[in-house]
Amino acid sequence: MLPADVWHPRAQAHADRADDLTRVWREARERGEKHAIEDFLFTYYPTRVAQLRRWHPGAGTVLADADEHASWRWYRETTLPDGGSGAALDVAAFLADRGDTVAYVRALVGATASRPGSFGCFGLHEWAMVYRDARAGRDHRHPLPLRLGHDGTDAVVESHRIACSHFDAFRFFTPEARDRNLLAPTRERQPALEQPGCLHAGMDLYKWCLKLGPAVPGDLLLDAFELARDIRYTDMAAAPYDVSSYGVQPVAIETPEGKAEYVRRQRGFAERGQAVRARLLAVCDALA
Repeated sequence: MLPADVWHPRAQAHADRADDLTRVWREARERGEKHAIEDFLFTYYPTRVAQLRRWHPGAGTVLADADEHASWRWYRETTLPDGGSGAALDVAAFLADRGDTVAYVRALVGATASRPGSFGCFGLHEWAMVYRDARAGRDHRHPLPLRLGHDGTDAVVESHRIACSHFDAFRFFTPEARDRNLLAPTRERQPALEQPGCLHAGMDLYKWCLKLGPAVPGDLLLDAFELARDIRYTDMAAAPYDVSSYGVQPVAIETPEGKAEYVRRQRGFAERGQAVRARLLAVCDALA
């Protein structure tokens, strides 16, 4: 049980951290500008800043004097030993609504965590998403110039081995690029293919935290968001786009030096991702 003078500062610190993590995106939005890097965190993973600012203690913790929490979905009011009132996550009600989601997240995240990471993709999924767009008369995904131009971008794809294991990246490949992938990811095969070296699998940890809502402690949610944000910057730095307008230096994966830098970052993200996976699995197990 957390008394109010303990959990109130935690909730405020959580909201402050959420504000810090979302400041760049919020300021761009206030200016009426799109942000080609950070918009992804709020569109592909549809969420609101208000969701990130809302602190939850997770399952098994009672908050004293928490009338507002008691009115939130999946919370229940409790009576404290001193006769006062508190609020806690109603695990039974949550599992009645989200039990299948908990089971799916547990299975997918556990399978991913159990595998060794693969570190030879060099972020070519983003290149495959614009491959031969110009020849087909299609617009590419982001309103940014291509760092090597259309022909140079196509040449990079054609001179590399592509081995993307993540379905939600593969499904955005251009039709001309799909057959160049050594794997054929599907939604059904996602638990069998996902591996911790994949940048998109690391970003998706934020999605799984969102799916589990108030069962996920606030610090885990923001750690997953921060990991996703950091990965997203590398994902775009290594992409074919010129992101210099955002003050981001390219990771030129078409060069040996760029490949080495990509793998160095990829390994760091994999290590951080595995730590988040362990905590997320503990959340799932605590609900069972």
